[in-house]
Amino acid sequence: MMDMMEMDMIKIDTIEQLAVNAIRILSADAVQKAKSGHPGLPLGAAPIAYELYARHLRHNPKNPDWFDRDRFVLSAGHGSAMMYSLLHLFAYPKMSLDALKSFRQLGSLTPGHPEYRHTAGIEATTGPLGAGLGMAVGMAMAEAHLASIFNRDGFPLVDHYTYALCGDGCLMEGISSEVLSLAGTLKLGKLVVLYDSNSITIEGSTELAFTEDVEKRFEAYGFQVLTAPEGNDDVKGIGRAIEQARAEKSKPSLIKIETRIGYGVPAKEGKASAHGEPLGEENVAALRKSLQWPIAEAFVVPEEVRSHYGDLAKKGERAEAAWNDLYARYKKEHPDLARRLSAAVEARLPEDLFDAAYWNVGAKADATRNISGRVLNEVKAKLPVLMGGSADLAPSNKTFLSGAGDFSAADYGGGNVHFGVRELGMTAIGNGLLLHGGVKTYVATFFVFADYMKPMLRLSALMGLPLISVLTHDSIGVGEDGPTHQPVEQLAMLRATPNLWVFRPADEIETRAAWHCALTSRNVPVVIVLSRQNLPALEHSSKDALKGGYILERESGGKADAILIATGSEVALAVAAKAELEKNGRGVRVVSMPCVELFESQTDAYKAEVLPPDVEKRVVIEAGSRLSWGGYAGLGGAYVCMDSFGASAPADKLFDKYGFTVENVVNTVDRLTR
Repeated sequence: MMDMMEMDMIKIDTIEQLAVNAIRILSADAVQKAKSGHPGLPLGAAPIAYELYARHLRHNPKNPDWFDRDRFVLSAGHGSAMMYSLLHLFAYPKMSLDALKSFRQLGSLTPGHPEYRHTAGIEATTGPLGAGLGMAVGMAMAEAHLASIFNRDGFPLVDHYTYALCGDGCLMEGISSEVLSLAGTLKLGKLVVLYDSNSITIEGSTELAFTEDVEKRFEAYGFQVLTAPEGNDDVKGIGRAIEQARAEKSKPSLIKIETRIGYGVPAKEGKASAHGEPLGEENVAALRKSLQWPIAEAFVVPEEVRSHYGDLAKKGERAEAAWNDLYARYKKEHPDLARRLSAAVEARLPEDLFDAAYWNVGAKADATRNISGRVLNEVKAKLPVLMGGSADLAPSNKTFLSGAGDFSAADYGGGNVHFGVRELGMTAIGNGLLLHGGVKTYVATFFVFADYMKPMLRLSALMGLPLISVLTHDSIGVGEDGPTHQPVEQLAMLRATPNLWVFRPADEIETRAAWHCALTSRNVPVVIVLSRQNLPALEHSSKDALKGGYILERESGGKADAILIATGSEVALAVAAKAELEKNGRGVRVVSMPCVELFESQTDAYKAEVLPPDVEKRVVIEAGSRLSWGGYAGLGGAYVCMDSFGASAPADKLFDKYGFTVENVVNTVDRLTR
């Protein structure tokens, strides 16, 4: 219980200042108890978070997934303690005091950095600096797209803002330039970037490595630039800037808010040491004194403060109730649109999407990138919320949606997104589009540039987002462009990523299987790796490709002396080598393995049927690194793979040079089975 002196202190201070300080105190307590974390940002940026959530952000803690809520992304994800404190004070589901006390502990709802689908109220998994900015841009794009499609006069059904809080580190990372440049080009007027400018990084002052004029940079991007120079002492000034940002509909806004890292801790304020380590018990006590916090005990908040946050939360309940009324009237006035919107938000696919016609394939040799392009446009006709594009390579990736129009500042209803030469930013934006909901999204580039995409693909997998990546020019088959453009190690890199399916189809039916898996996936991103060169239609390929791996051709004579395991363009090579080997009486099985991860998810019985354990003579054939194949080749197996970079030459010359020939495969099997 508080004594009279403590009650007097509450009367001395304003309830708003106490509410801001509650965020600071809880954050400091959580970091201190964990003996791990980043207290500096929460102490400095708490006024930003309070002002946004209390007065501007439309959110309903009782229903964190309300569709027309405003989105907030903490791009500076190391400040997670601030986010958790805020969610606790607003009484988001399960965000109890015990959750705060379990900060950074095993199994808690308060991990070291915010994690989507793990904690209610967290819109994106952040931590890699700048990534949150990219996802926020994607969210703003999705809002603009859906508003263009579904809003009607008198029915602003999709009408919300996207906010992102970033720091100096986010703006140093190159991804920020990629995504914010595109945001300015697209004139995303409902995107607001809150820049916590405290001029400190881990190594010290930003003067060491970051002296650019951020405001001029954003002006060059096409942003409205606003400032709040007293971020720690003038909460109302932050609010005025936010309202000014919301009023500007023709361009996105940056609000530069000057704060002091570690605010309220005399020994730490404004210093790099406040960034990423607990304050220490003495400094936590000094913080309480400096802020005139009325309670010495950790994790205790005055009831007046809790009541204040409860009153603020009711605004969100009323906002959602008003929206629900609007939606009820919308369903009566525009029933077809309402059904389409409901299906889009719930990610429901049309029942006839994969009908018999979908699996009707031809016998003509073709590049799998061409086949993929045809499939994409077939699907588009039945899936109008399909939205995606390429990093300036749509003609080569075959990812242009015919007749769908371009997503642009002039027309947000277009389905073709021109990401520009921005693979890293493109993938982050793709994640943001999916995080927002209501659209089905793909991104595309050359496979070798998966290197640029990888950090954001990792976040796709971590968040369980079914992002589709169309990656073409899949091997040394790229040819004359040379080793800079010939992927060798990328398959192994992506296969090493948990919760990611990597498809490398061999012909049309396997390509259709890849797209089937990609479009039906609910929580696994799918990478579809496609050839530049023509591949033959395989006589025995089938929908069994949906299992990830299957017996393409069985051995003659009923007993397999060897198994050839291949993917993509090398499956036809395996079939040709089998024919030669069986002329000499060898029993050879060919297994097509377009997706290792899906094959691994099958039953042990099925896997043993495809790859009998007693057949140890196995040859893996793939124009990429052998590193992901050891579990299948085994100690008794061999590889026809790439163990070096490629070279600049016509594709057929390269396949000969590196041993992707019938003769070499036959000789490799002969050596194993002597």
